Amino acid sequence: MKIAIASGKGGTGKTTIATNMAVAIAKEGRDVAYVDCDVEEPNGHIFLKPEIKEQYDATVLVPHVDLNKCTLCGDCSAACVFNAIAVLGKTVEVFPSICHSCGGCSDVCPENAIDDIPRTIGHISRGVGMGVQFYEGRLNVGEAISPPVTKALRKLDTNSEVIIIDAPPGTSCPVIEAISGTDYVILVTEPTPFGLNDLKLAVGMVQEIGLPHGIVINRSDIGDGKTEEFCHRQNLDILMTIPFDRRIAEAYSRGEMMSDVNSEYERRFWELYSSIAEKVSP
Repeated sequence: MKIAIASGKGGTGKTTIATNMAVAIAKEGRDVAYVDCDVEEPNGHIFLKPEIKEQYDATVLVPHVDLNKCTLCGDCSAACVFNAIAVLGKTVEVFPSICHSCGGCSDVCPENAIDDIPRTIGHISRGVGMGVQFYEGRLNVGEAISPPVTKALRKLDTNSEVIIIDAPPGTSCPVIEAISGTDYVILVTEPTPFGLNDLKLAVGMVQEIGLPHGIVINRSDIGDGKTEEFCHRQNLDILMTIPFDRRIAEAYSRGEMMSDVNSEYERRFWELYSSIAEKVSP
């Protein structure tokens, strides 16, 4: 079972929910993996404190032009909608940071002068922390395109019974890459005007993709009730509400689990998982 944890905006508590639920499932004796797909700013390791066993490079293919074969016809440049390759005078310039690795330039080259070569844009780490199989993708600083790292991370052979995917915030391409093919999406929000606005965008995204989903409202007692009203009007399941607790905020700042300050949350997160398992089971 693959459960994605997503949010329309950053700072709602998405990683807190993902890591705490993964640990709660592991403590029930289940084989669970946590996959940190927030590759631009992964922070699940702060809470799970994994021992890293392996690391892999995440690469993309970029064109390399053999100028001995190239006739400077410009077909490659015309085919690239991202302007990642250009004929400039008597040479061909490639801009790797904006290349989308589609292979179109090499396909149209009449002289077969273009080969695709790998370029490292990030890395993937694997380990174990708090009884949870841990996977993390991390985009190199300065890279502009993150979905290839997420795609490489999702392709890893994670044979765990339950896979918790910590998606990046927002509703753009990196999020869609992270949540595609999952069995259920938990949307984490907070009851503020900004939180509600971005929740509406996130709900629209998962509905467009066609994934089952439900809502967790974090810091649920600080708002004005409009988030709950929206969920009821849209027939969205409110899976869990978490009231504001200064002790939890302080534990978060120390990289500790919610159950470290309130043991009741271990049971609540197991029940959250169990309720989702019932929804998606055939």
